[in-house]
Amino acid sequence: MDDMHYMKMALQEALQAKEEEEVPVGAVVVQDGKIISRGHNMTERLQDPTAHAEMIALTAAFNALGSKYLPDATLYVTVEPCPMCAGALYWSKIGRVVYGTDDLKNGYRKVAGSNWPFHPQTKLDAGCCAAEAAQLMKDFFKARR
Repeated sequence: MDDMHYMKMALQEALQAKEEEEVPVGAVVVQDGKIISRGHNMTERLQDPTAHAEMIALTAAFNALGSKYLPDATLYVTVEPCPMCAGALYWSKIGRVVYGTDDLKNGYRKVAGSNWPFHPQTKLDAGCCAAEAAQLMKDFFKARR
C-alpha cells in the first residue's frame, strides 16, 4: 500500500465528519502496513475543542498498541495539524506524519513558523491528496456561510 491509499482512508474519515456536521478532517494511524486506528473531528459531538481527528486517532492507536509512543507508525491526516495536535504528535514520538492540504489559518506553521514542532526523529510529507482535502474544507465552509 502507498501513501495515497492510506490518505484515501483518512478522506473517508473526513467525509464521516462532514456527515456529522463536523469540520471535515480525518486521520488514520498505520503501522506495519495495517491501519491500527482511525479518527475524525468530534468537537461538536463531544463538546470538546481538543477532539480533533489526530487526537482521536492517536488515543485509539495508543490503546491498540498498549504504548504511549508510536515510533514505527505513520499518521495520515487530511489537513495540516494544528499546534495542539503537533504537540501531541511530538510527545507520541510518531515516526512519520503525512498530511493533505495546508491550513494557513490554524496549522502548526502559523505558530511554529520555521521551527520543527515534531519529535526530531519524525519525518514529514505534505500534499498527498491535497486537492481533495482542500475541496472538502472549501465545500464545508461555503455551505455554512
